[in-house]
Amino acid sequence: MTHDITTPPVMRVIYSRPHKQGRQIFGGLLKYGEPWRLGANEASEIEFFQNVTIQNKKVNVGRYIIYCIPYKDKWTIVLNNDIYTWGLKIDSTKDLMHFDIPVTKTPVNLEYFTMVFQPINAGAELVMAWDDTEARLPINF
Repeated sequence: MTHDITTPPVMRVIYSRPHKQGRQIFGGLLKYGEPWRLGANEASEIEFFQNVTIQNKKVNVGRYIIYCIPYKDKWTIVLNNDIYTWGLKIDSTKDLMHFDIPVTKTPVNLEYFTMVFQPINAGAELVMAWDDTEARLPINF
């Protein structure tokens, strides 16, 4: 999140950016119903510097693995506490929370997978987009 020097950060996300390279992404490279690390290489991480709320669930300050199980009409976003794992070796027994969010088709095809925070009234959305697909996870603080 962008902030001025007097406002402490709320959260950050750390991930690697795979690119499309002419491949079919969702339903092709990434199989529906199978976990995806939300990036390439190492597991993606999200860190909260203050307590937040996601879908009426309190998420405490800390670092988490964030991954996704994509489906055609929704993504299941998962927070996991196995922080030092490699991206393809997620231990689902250490999942803490699951959040189902809708996906939408976009008019723009993104070559590189992108995650960015966009401000909303009660906090921010973590926008996750690649190819012609976008999903938004509202985070309240």
